[in-house]
Amino acid sequence: MNRVNIVGIIVLIAIAIASPIIAGSFFAPPPAFIGPEFLVQIVAWGLIIGCIYVLLASGLNLIFGVMKVVNFSHGEFMILGGYVSYWVSILVGLDPYLSIFVSMVVIGLVGVLTERVCFRRVLGTSKLNEIILSLGLIYVLQNAMAISWTDKPIQIRSPFEFVTVSFGVVRMGLDWLIVIGVTVLIMAGFYILIKRTEVGRAMRATSQNRSAAMLMGINVERMDMFSFGLGTALAATAGTLLAILAPITPQAGAIPALKAFTIIVLGGLGSTIGAVVGGLVYGLVENSTIVLLGATWKDAIAFAILILVLIIRPTGLFGEKEA
Repeated sequence: MNRVNIVGIIVLIAIAIASPIIAGSFFAPPPAFIGPEFLVQIVAWGLIIGCIYVLLASGLNLIFGVMKVVNFSHGEFMILGGYVSYWVSILVGLDPYLSIFVSMVVIGLVGVLTERVCFRRVLGTSKLNEIILSLGLIYVLQNAMAISWTDKPIQIRSPFEFVTVSFGVVRMGLDWLIVIGVTVLIMAGFYILIKRTEVGRAMRATSQNRSAAMLMGINVERMDMFSFGLGTALAATAGTLLAILAPITPQAGAIPALKAFTIIVLGGLGSTIGAVVGGLVYGLVENSTIVLLGATWKDAIAFAILILVLIIRPTGLFGEKEA
């Protein structure tokens, strides 16, 4: 990590913390008093929501990095993962957190099938074809979920739903800590896979230069299939954790998918560390804005930060300029 990226992180965090406060001074009356406990709660919940965004954006970033495919239906795979975990925990009685692995396998296979049947047909053609295809998949998946499970909100009941942990005067739900822990473990495994394994090196080679990768004997179509399956598996993890924290519906994936695109542009297209930093910062900004300004401002402030960062550094925080 060079000095430019370190300075970029510091600036981005400063903007993330300051922007809701500055905006609040103009558009909303400041809270009467914000104590340290309240600040910790704001940061904690922001990081938890950020963990969901990190998983979702990392999967989307992997797919785009390897295949250069724009998939707006990524959020629907996240919600589908939440529904799979919900029904596995209900019908089989499996612990909700263990159901993550079932959901990752099922949605990963659905992703592989989607890549083989749909995206492989339009790969290398106009970007408009990819966009239209992914937009069509949004409606197909949303309606399939609504027909299969209705459009009523569902939520996965955690066995730790009412368990809290105290840190001095601050109390946090145990589920919050588990979500953070699961995200750290999943992302650590993802990093090791990408950086330390033959498959990971092959995917990175495909991402950098498909033609050169083929000349080196790499089956790029297999890498496309694997990256799409792994990307949707990460989305399924995000969906399960989201369903544990809050109710979901078949239509709940569209906005998070748009935010995931914002995060990977913010962090830099193709950058794993950029997706992590961008997701955590976005979650922190969003939650701080809700508390200080109200829910109606959360998307406006977050996207304003995106615009500001792109003006300062068009390639994103960790993106590299093309040669």
